[in-house]
Amino acid sequence: MSTTAKTPPPTAAPLDEAALDQIFLSARTHNAWLDREVPDALLHRLIDIMKMGATSANCSPARIVFVRSDEAKARLIPHLMESNQAKTKSAPACAIIGSDLEFHHHLPKLFPHDDARAWFEGNDELIATTAFRNGTLQGAYFMIAARALGLDCGPLSGFDNEAVDKAFFAGTKVQSNFLCNIGYGDPAALFPRSPRFTFDEMARII
Repeated sequence: MSTTAKTPPPTAAPLDEAALDQIFLSARTHNAWLDREVPDALLHRLIDIMKMGATSANCSPARIVFVRSDEAKARLIPHLMESNQAKTKSAPACAIIGSDLEFHHHLPKLFPHDDARAWFEGNDELIATTAFRNGTLQGAYFMIAARALGLDCGPLSGFDNEAVDKAFFAGTKVQSNFLCNIGYGDPAALFPRSPRFTFDEMARII
């Protein structure tokens, strides 16, 4: 079932600690995976949720390919750093998170109350900046949505972007940004959690 926009309540209640733990506080980056399938219906649900996150002018440049079959993984894995190959091969699915440099062609549909397409026509620098910024933002929404649905994530860089684009986005203006393995992680294989900055080390109130 697709997610449709809903009118928010006048005052949204904070999520409880269990939800915050699942999405952020106790969530971890996984490198080893249980032998448990992620069904198509769950991947559809994941996209239906993540697409509702805000982007500038609703531009929605993210394009995602779920690499799951042995054949598709055989095309992807040779383009990864050696340290990323085994973890990706064992993951139930690897999402290639890309950004479409032709996102503005869809603005008459996605942002119909203004001529937003004209803002970008002929301005390659603005197109590239907007696509990358908002595509990355949607990649973060993707991970939050995945965790909210009970999935674990293993985001990674360390791959040949140009080769991946040729293998999976040929004939389009989509450029890969990062990869995210998803499935059900094996907690026994987790490393100790790395430190984080304190508030004062990373933020200030003025």
